[in-house]
Amino acid sequence: MTSPLLTTAPVTPAQLAPLLARWLPAQRWFTGRDRTITNLSVVAATELDANCFHLLVRVEHPGEQDCAHYQLLLGAAADVPPRLQGRVLGEVAGPAGRGLRVYDAVHDRRAAVLLLDRIRRGGTMGHLRFESFPRTAVPSGLTPHVLDVEQSNTSIVYGDQLILKLFRRVQPGINPDLEVPAVLARHGYTQAPAPTAWYHTVAPFFATLGVVQPYLADATDGWTLALQSALERTDFLAEARDLGRATGVLHVALAEAFSVTAAPADHTVRQADAMTRRLRYAASRVPELRPHVDRLQDVFARFALAGGDLPLQRIHGDLHLGQVLRSAGAWHVVDFEGEPAKPLAERRGAHSPVGDIAGMLRSFDYAAHVGTSPRPQWAERCRAAFCAGYAESGRFDPHGIATALRAHEADRAVYEVVYEAAHRPDWLAVPMTAVARLCRTH
Repeated sequence: MTSPLLTTAPVTPAQLAPLLARWLPAQRWFTGRDRTITNLSVVAATELDANCFHLLVRVEHPGEQDCAHYQLLLGAAADVPPRLQGRVLGEVAGPAGRGLRVYDAVHDRRAAVLLLDRIRRGGTMGHLRFESFPRTAVPSGLTPHVLDVEQSNTSIVYGDQLILKLFRRVQPGINPDLEVPAVLARHGYTQAPAPTAWYHTVAPFFATLGVVQPYLADATDGWTLALQSALERTDFLAEARDLGRATGVLHVALAEAFSVTAAPADHTVRQADAMTRRLRYAASRVPELRPHVDRLQDVFARFALAGGDLPLQRIHGDLHLGQVLRSAGAWHVVDFEGEPAKPLAERRGAHSPVGDIAGMLRSFDYAAHVGTSPRPQWAERCRAAFCAGYAESGRFDPHGIATALRAHEADRAVYEVVYEAAHRPDWLAVPMTAVARLCRTH
């Protein structure tokens, strides 16, 4: 593990290698948690100050041609404050042999302030380039705190005014979470916070590293609201219908801001084949899915025969209740990154908007099944209200494409089965219940 870029930092790349190899697999955003690390190298490094440095780390796994790059912000100090004790990676020998503790500096308020200050000032520093949109200003003196939520990236809120999202796994190219809200804002769409500033790497490739946006301090995410409603057995139909309308408006805005293309004649056939391949892989990993394989294949086969898929366009790509915020009686859409595990080119491509609808329908199902007493009727009513709202503002009625919607929802449920079996086995019953329902209703 070598890098010519860390020349004056208190630790060397060679010292970091064993620490990172132990620490990375324990992080929620590390995509290789279930695989062995065969090689780990620092490919770019910049010292933000004498005790804080930014790294891009390349991680390789056995038998894989592709590698993964991750963004890290590390600190090194002889004494680490008590609030950072749980963020320590380990100890190394520093200059003059003194012991230094290396820690995840994203959670260090001083480092978080330093990073936002660098973004505010703009310019280039090492492999980093800091940018702001014209006529926008990033204020100084804001107190940072890291959002303690389960996600594939890290978000820092500054003074309840701004939020900085750091993309932990980095892929070459512009990230959709910068690109899409910026384009939508230029086209007059106001229900997604417009980016204020961002930063990217210029070596070893161009890639978006982080985006600064306004923070909706008074907002509550849709998952929290829906879960509370399901647990308390209260009515959520108005909110669900309004969310359907908001999703339809979003898809219309995306269609107008980006290009729309007609689906090729064989598009549904190729989609159905891909869904079937994912199903067979999932069944090889999760035995509980195997009794449903034949019926699910029939769901996908019917989709292939139906043909006539919708026009393809930019979509959200990972739409669920956790990606929408309720503020002042209106829904706002956030996190346009898409599925982080998918290639960036695929996430930035044109897709059927049915995928977003299916993701939200599955999210209602999850909200209804968390807790000791599932509420399937609550989910069914919310799903119907959402589709009705979408039909009011979107370019089609989801009920009119039942075959395609069922196939996309089944495909999503199969993905969830694999995820829950690997990471949250106690939740496996949620997508398995959906699989059984979808098999009965085809």
